[in-house]
Amino acid sequence: MTPTRKPEQVQPRELLSRLFATAIASAQPSRCIPAHLPEPSSLGRGRLIVIGAGKASAAMARAVEDHWTGSPSQLGGLVVTRYGYGVPCRRIEIVEAAHPVPDEAGLAAADRMLDMVQGLSADDLVLCLISGGGSSLLPLPLPGLTLEHKQAVNRALLKSGATISEMNCVRRHLSAIKGGRLAAACHPARVLTLLISDVPGDDPMDIASGPTVPDPTTCADARAIVRRHGIELPAEVMAVLDSGRGESVKPGDARIAGAQTRMIATPQMALDAAAAVARSAGVAAHVLGDAIEGEARDVGKVLAAMARQVADRGQPFAAPCVLLSGGETTVTVTGRGRGGRNVEFLLSLGIALDGHPRIHALAGDTDGVDGQEEIAGALLGPDTLARAWAAGIKPRDSLADNDGHGFFEALGDSVITGPTLTNVNDFRAIYIAAPSKE
Repeated sequence: MTPTRKPEQVQPRELLSRLFATAIASAQPSRCIPAHLPEPSSLGRGRLIVIGAGKASAAMARAVEDHWTGSPSQLGGLVVTRYGYGVPCRRIEIVEAAHPVPDEAGLAAADRMLDMVQGLSADDLVLCLISGGGSSLLPLPLPGLTLEHKQAVNRALLKSGATISEMNCVRRHLSAIKGGRLAAACHPARVLTLLISDVPGDDPMDIASGPTVPDPTTCADARAIVRRHGIELPAEVMAVLDSGRGESVKPGDARIAGAQTRMIATPQMALDAAAAVARSAGVAAHVLGDAIEGEARDVGKVLAAMARQVADRGQPFAAPCVLLSGGETTVTVTGRGRGGRNVEFLLSLGIALDGHPRIHALAGDTDGVDGQEEIAGALLGPDTLARAWAAGIKPRDSLADNDGHGFFEALGDSVITGPTLTNVNDFRAIYIAAPSKE
């Protein structure tokens, strides 16, 4: 048994980094996939066709190959993942494409995937591997729309401040493959979808815009989201929503009646894994929520107030402790910075804490990419603001300019993981040290 370390031995930056690494490791496909693979005997004379999309999909496909005990001749398929996230497979083709703004590679892969599941029989089983990022990686548009239209939609949505659920609602009603359409195309084959969740609430229809699950939302819902956020979309896109041509596959559709979905990794599971590591280090861990949403800078202010209450009042928890949370905040980009919801949250948190001597924090995206940057997030300490001022950087100006990445890069406090090959959304950890005994 590993001995428990005394709280006073804890190095805050080392502990926070270890918690983040633990959260990522807990959601690795090699750990999550094996228990959910079908028995080869369940196929009979049928085939196992593996399809999927997302930042974790290639690693998920590799896990399927590594643990499949049936005949290799039964296995084949195609998955699409983000550039840099591919892993070699023997029988399942891996295609890399662009995220978050889609490209021709993703378009072609989605088209081929839809063709691949045509003409299957009831003996066949389609294993669909879905993780976060799949919406951009499956950009096949409805007839009358083009890739350029989908690119314009994604850019507008990313800048709008819309929640991930709202963005995916719009995407589902412009797609030829999302909103249950992929599962419907597989009929009469059986469909089993394994999901790694990156969305608040773990709703399957919001993970990669739900290509294999029914969608109760409507074109009218999508239009309302566009109006609510003042999103400017091409006329051809609005025509699809206004006409109702974009209606998705609804609950009760016979083509997907037997489709099954299983959630194999979630933000809550990752937070629980991190909490266990903190406790083994002698630090109490409290999970505040796995589905926290809202503007990143506003969430930063709220969690700063909670951390101060713990540090200064011992309420509702005693220090030392770590406050853990997940979910997906948003950034409405109005400045010249590069956005990034985790660094924006962290900068706002730091400004609100104003150099509190006992509070440290880390915020990062478990896929290794915060916004459009190849940077997962950053670390914050009591001296962060002072070091910024000494370098001639004004924290409030950086926040106003949505330049959290520039701020933390300049201080050498960025967290860079490289491709993590999974995605269970944002991870936030605030460590509050015990009061001095002096």
